[in-house]
Amino acid sequence: MVRVLDEEWVMGRSRRRIDDFDVVAFDADDTLWQSEDGFQQTEARFAELVSPFAPIGIDVLDALHATEKTDIASQGYGVKAFTLSMVRAAISMTDGAVPTEVIRQLVDLGAALLVEPVHLLPDVPEVLARVGRDARLVMITKGDLVHQTRKVTTSGLEHHFTDIEIVLEKDPATYAKLLARFGVEPDRFCMVGNSVRSDILPVMAIGAHAVHVPYHLTWELERVDDHTEDVVALERLADLPAWLGLD
Repeated sequence: MVRVLDEEWVMGRSRRRIDDFDVVAFDADDTLWQSEDGFQQTEARFAELVSPFAPIGIDVLDALHATEKTDIASQGYGVKAFTLSMVRAAISMTDGAVPTEVIRQLVDLGAALLVEPVHLLPDVPEVLARVGRDARLVMITKGDLVHQTRKVTTSGLEHHFTDIEIVLEKDPATYAKLLARFGVEPDRFCMVGNSVRSDILPVMAIGAHAVHVPYHLTWELERVDDHTEDVVALERLADLPAWLGLD
């Protein structure tokens, strides 16, 4: 269940929700900057390259996603893991018939993602600056350490955050450890992110607060079709200061 804003804000009875929080945390990929766009463009190219060598009736993208899901346990998240999954999926679904040249192109596609410039989403610097005047800001993102660190340092946003955490997984246990490290109680913590699966539900599971800011693209393995939690959602990140009661 998704609750867009809440009645108190919609009806104009403003109060400073920011006073309820000591720490406001932000996801990075597809919350602060584009990410899934590049992955989906690469997936489309993967399908073009591999489909001619796959047996008739094979959905190459379904096969790729199944390989990614299996590989997460050993490879984690990020471009490097994705590239290895592309190579493994291509070899597996074609029973080794995929040419070496196609494998080379898949590796090149992954390498290109690693050096893609950071493209900030609208209003991000302004929102961070405004919220950061009244609360401690932290960033919590998952993925490859080297690649995520590069995106953080080249984004121009690093100075907004007192802590930047790059984690292997976003689950309740991970969030509980991070809150202990930050020295903040769950009811004084709010997470902002685009993924219901990673940024919202595990945070709510430990008694903390979360705000969903959807992105127009969602990775297949991040989709959550059914849940009973009452999720607060904003249409865009620019609405966050107002939701927090900030002028």
